Amino acid sequence: MPSVMGLLEERERAARQRVDALQAELREAEAVWERFVIARETVGEVLAESRGGEDVAPFVVAGERPVQVRRAVPGSVVPQWEEGLAPAVLAPDYQRIMDALACGNGMPAEAMDCRQLAVALGLEPVPAKVEGVRSKAKRLTVRGWPAEQRPGLFSVPVGRGGGS
Repeated sequence: MPSVMGLLEERERAARQRVDALQAELREAEAVWERFVIARETVGEVLAESRGGEDVAPFVVAGERPVQVRRAVPGSVVPQWEEGLAPAVLAPDYQRIMDALACGNGMPAEAMDCRQLAVALGLEPVPAKVEGVRSKAKRLTVRGWPAEQRPGLFSVPVGRGGGS
């Protein structure tokens, strides 16, 4: 019959081997991720040069190093909100939503439901338009831009307003 200490040492050894294997896998995944980041940055630079540098906005994001973030174009992905990130990185439709929620002056306004938001954006308050606004507002909320005080009622926390 094995001793308790022997069993513990055996399990510790197995756990250490698993940790080592996972760390090696993590290093490989980080290397792949880094190659994609470099590729995306390189393609972005090449595209910016081919357009004469338009849509480029210098931007510092909280993190390890300053990065240059391009102004978003229609159809681009909504980035996760981070300290120091301005609505200028959002696609135009999302910028308009943030602007409407912030009264266009960068200061938080009263919370708005999707119908009010659609009207503030100059859209007819018909179900199809309201649902489109709701979808975009929800996407922004999931990524940390506005807050949803209760289902369908959106507001902008201080410091995340419009004014792009």
